[in-house]
Amino acid sequence: METKILSTSEEDIQTAGAIIRSGGLVAFPTETVYGLGANALDESAVRSIYAAKGRPSDNPLIVHIAEKDDIVPLVKEVTPQAQALIDAFFPAPLTIILKKSALIPDATSGGLDTVAIRMPQNEIARAVIKASGVPVAAPSANTSGLPSPTKAKYVIDDMRGKIDGIIDGGDCAVGVESTVITLAAETPTLLRPGAITKEMLEAVIGEVKIAGAVLGELGENETAASPGMKYKHYAPKAKILLVNADKATYENFVNERADAFALCFEGDAVTIPHITYGSENDDLSQAKELFDALRKLDERGAKKVYARMPHKDGVAMAVYNRLIRAAAFNIIDLEKPFTIGLTGGSGAGKGHIGKMLQEHGFHIIDSDRVAREVAENPAILAAIQSQFGAEIVKDGTLDRKALAQIIFSDESKKEALNRIMHPAIIAACEHEAQGLTVLDAPQLFEAHAEEKCYKIIAVTAPKELRIARIIARDGISEKQAEARIGAQFDDAYYTAHSDFTIVNDGRDLTEQINRILDTIL
Repeated sequence: METKILSTSEEDIQTAGAIIRSGGLVAFPTETVYGLGANALDESAVRSIYAAKGRPSDNPLIVHIAEKDDIVPLVKEVTPQAQALIDAFFPAPLTIILKKSALIPDATSGGLDTVAIRMPQNEIARAVIKASGVPVAAPSANTSGLPSPTKAKYVIDDMRGKIDGIIDGGDCAVGVESTVITLAAETPTLLRPGAITKEMLEAVIGEVKIAGAVLGELGENETAASPGMKYKHYAPKAKILLVNADKATYENFVNERADAFALCFEGDAVTIPHITYGSENDDLSQAKELFDALRKLDERGAKKVYARMPHKDGVAMAVYNRLIRAAAFNIIDLEKPFTIGLTGGSGAGKGHIGKMLQEHGFHIIDSDRVAREVAENPAILAAIQSQFGAEIVKDGTLDRKALAQIIFSDESKKEALNRIMHPAIIAACEHEAQGLTVLDAPQLFEAHAEEKCYKIIAVTAPKELRIARIIARDGISEKQAEARIGAQFDDAYYTAHSDFTIVNDGRDLTEQINRILDTIL
């Protein structure tokens, strides 16, 4: 269809209002982001919003009003808490959820028995709503999943040819969508953070809970009660990885990633291609610039982006909330060791894979070496002697070959040794971890050390090849090598319990490792 590009003149605002009143779609600026407006009471018009955006129909929409009293016919009751927030804030970048009246169709509420309502601060937005003469359902005016538009040009890029009109009202002042609070729950609950912060809300109505999906993922069977609660949202075409690090650590990390972009703060000493989104200590500047910065990354052809993590309080909570969804919850946490578990059966070739990962900047922790060092501890040696007999220690040193013969032929003996060794090994490995770390641990799962790892890579190989490698490496018989393999998990277990699998049977290891690292880093 032909999309009219409208100005903010009174004539064009009246034109926009007429389009909405007749069942059409018009994008218009608000103080937060551009909204895509339709008559909230017209189910057919609302469904056309979902079609234009490519948005799932179970995602509720926010109904925009021009005057405070316009909320009354749209809800079952304006509760005392709702009235307090209306009096304190409206018009504002604040959305209030209440039980809906019969006027609100299911298409507008996403099938829920509640409705989300806000009165925008932006005068152009309120003028359009007044001109339409109806409450206006208006999600962000972008293709679903992409960054919300804060400039008219991005609305035009996404929506031209799909909607009836676009009002060019300049840049949006706030830059992230409105705060959403539900008053339909037992305790008022923040569902989406924005420029109206939790602290500001609590100053008016008392305790406000934060929904778990604000800083984390929506539960498996949890319904989205507010826009923006889905798993991945606000995302550019580039892959985003959120990096939790102080300024210096972040700079060092991203400057080593020559094939990527950085999304950083003003003043960060970043040498790779980068886009900034505000200042580190200025939450409002981050909010205003975030979505524009995400759009610019696509304009510059970024494929992978390392975004510096903002704080999680005040308005920055809103920025974090948007970024974590843009990154689909992929976080590289450099405030603690970023540990990749490397595991697999004996003879699979983990050591070789570890050396290849070391070339990519990973610090390698060989748990077998750590185990040998732990076994030199007098207290550990005494515990092993008590369990397996005094002869297992010769001249103050553990007879590892004799111990291996015992534990690989008796599962109960292996479990007894694990109870002695694993806690000490895990503690030693944690102490040694630094930055990007690979924990090479054949007994990763037996020790429950997978809980310490960000991702797990399993290394597998055919049994015959593993037997040959074990015989050559350890100088033992084929029968002993088979017994060692038989005492460990099979390849199917390692693959099922790991995030990635490297098959070490002559295939291209470099290609397999690069594919995994491209996903992880």
